[in-house]
Amino acid sequence: MSNRPLAAAGRLVPLLRAGLIAGIVIAAAAYPLVALTGLGAKATAHAVDQKTRVLKTALPAETSYVYGPDGKTVLTMFYEEYRQYTKLSDMSPNIQQAIIAAEDSRFYQHHGVDPKGVARAFVSNARSGGSQGASTLTMQYVRMALRDSATTPKEVQEATQQTSLRKVKEMRMALDLEKEISKEQIMERYLNSAYFGHRAYGIYAASEIFFSKTPKDLTPVEAATLAGLVKSPSEYDPADSDQKEATGRRNYVLDRMSQLGYLSPDSATAAKSEPIRLKLTTPPHDCAAVAEKYNSWGFACDYLKNWWSAQPAFGANRLERMDNLRRGGYRIVLSLDPKVQAAAEKNVGAKEATGSPFANGIVVSEPGTGRVKAMAVNRTYSLDLADNPQSSNPEAGPKVKANYPNTVAPLLGGGDLAGYQAGSTFKMFPMLAALDSGMTLSTSFNAPNRYRSEVYDGWSPSNASGAMSGQQTMWSGFGKSVNTYFVWLEEKVGADRAVRLAEQLGLRWRTDVDRDHASPDKAKKWGAFTLGVSDATPLEMANAYAAIAADGRYCEAIPVQAIMNRDGTPATYATPGGLHREVAKPRCRQVVSADAARAATDAARCPTGDTPARGSCGGWSTADSVRGTVGRPVAGKTGTTDSTRSAWFVGYTPELAAASFISDPDNPFNAVGDGQSQIPIKAVSETLRDGLKGTPTRQFTPPSDAIVG
Repeated sequence: MSNRPLAAAGRLVPLLRAGLIAGIVIAAAAYPLVALTGLGAKATAHAVDQKTRVLKTALPAETSYVYGPDGKTVLTMFYEEYRQYTKLSDMSPNIQQAIIAAEDSRFYQHHGVDPKGVARAFVSNARSGGSQGASTLTMQYVRMALRDSATTPKEVQEATQQTSLRKVKEMRMALDLEKEISKEQIMERYLNSAYFGHRAYGIYAASEIFFSKTPKDLTPVEAATLAGLVKSPSEYDPADSDQKEATGRRNYVLDRMSQLGYLSPDSATAAKSEPIRLKLTTPPHDCAAVAEKYNSWGFACDYLKNWWSAQPAFGANRLERMDNLRRGGYRIVLSLDPKVQAAAEKNVGAKEATGSPFANGIVVSEPGTGRVKAMAVNRTYSLDLADNPQSSNPEAGPKVKANYPNTVAPLLGGGDLAGYQAGSTFKMFPMLAALDSGMTLSTSFNAPNRYRSEVYDGWSPSNASGAMSGQQTMWSGFGKSVNTYFVWLEEKVGADRAVRLAEQLGLRWRTDVDRDHASPDKAKKWGAFTLGVSDATPLEMANAYAAIAADGRYCEAIPVQAIMNRDGTPATYATPGGLHREVAKPRCRQVVSADAARAATDAARCPTGDTPARGSCGGWSTADSVRGTVGRPVAGKTGTTDSTRSAWFVGYTPELAAASFISDPDNPFNAVGDGQSQIPIKAVSETLRDGLKGTPTRQFTPPSDAIVG
């Protein structure tokens, strides 16, 4: 056929000819035809032209796959319509022939609209009063493509409503489309768009769900069964117990295949005698469907969803982004390191039972990239809360379930939970701010057991122990976690500066109290900030400390190492300068000077029992077992809150940074107790040890003479 553009009236000629052959197309279509050739012809023709151009490039919704870090192990999928686009060359001829036999035997003879089919439908309907259709495969594809490309409910309704006007437009677009793309392209798109029931959209999904095989391997019997479903997936569902309707429909398709010469009569007869043998598969969907072997990876999957919903590259708002995830056909490779993840799971699970009200969790981040290498917590990732006990929170209602042993709550961060008070791990922020402002590691103060702060309106914090009193430097003050030294240091540098630095390192304030204290007009008076009274998540703390390990270069936390579009190209976003960057690439910026970060690391070696490059830790520390456990240079900080309601440890080497906590997420007043404060220390140190086993030992870079003082 010619590809020359035709005038609007000319394009109606095939439709009018079909009507003449049939005597009349359908009585109800008379008015739309007149309307199209009358006052509304130009507007309607323009709209049809626009939609036809859309159909040339329209792709159906496609499943997004989430892979393990090997890029091969499928962890789960996200889909609104379970579908994987498949090329015609990867489909058995059996399914192509079966769909022609079932739906459009003259597919290769007509040009988008079948006049004989229209005539046959009209005569049949006139005799029986029925509503037999005359839709060709091309017309059906047009309808499906308009539905799949619809962006508003109105467009969906217009694409599927049972009106003669819609039918006429559909015919018109089918004729135009066949001038633009080949029959093979139409067949390929049709088989990738059709719905086969059981959430199977497209032939790949149908082959997998019903027969656990690929479209390339479909037998004539299987192909006929699937082709028979398109007309009415529920009526001809082969998964029904008696299979009577499905078998009857399949046999009809096999007979038609024989009549069209695709099967010999004997082959068709033999095929009809076979029972329908199903091998049903239920494809995983969303994070709760991650295989049991990888159950703990569900928390990383959940973080992926929350991270994705915040990326402008995938849409203008959260709803658009999630819709894109479920329809965009992405290939997403998680950043988890199986070795580090296994270490995290083992060491968290060994410290606190899954059935404990206290959550012990850990997040491991990679300095210099921000990629999350492990996320583990002593919980089972599951939506089934039936056997969970009642919440430990006395203010919760009697029907409120606890978060253990099963939960999908983002206990490790990346969601909408505020987190947990992180105690003295926050002392890193005023120390780092002080070093970056020009103060030295040797900055000294005779720290009393109790200190009255005039800057903070007479607030009088005290140390946890009288042994912490006396002359302290940043090394010894940090190693012993001397409260009064750090309140004094925070006064010197300014609490607001420490708060702003924490924000630059990725911390966010999620409670009304924290947001109020962190506001520009109140941050200067937030003296207790250095004692960690604010809520934080292990994800935030691991990533903040990772920036220090990376010489002050902060990288946004990221749960992926690759995201590919459906066409195999990397997913990108536009920068303010107009450049396109891969969404999965690290996004880093220098927050403090490298020398300040190195100096902070030198002081942070003191709590772990490690030896700093330049100064003295003062004889003892709060977590002196860490260096011996990790077996390589390590820095970090302990943290406990009032009455040890929660306990933390954040530790890092040049390669990895890890943050672990223990707390009751349901009831923050349920104290874990002093005896539990070692749990995060052991979880981090043992995870770093096991995760780095067999890798070369790297050294921290010492700070300069100038910043040592």
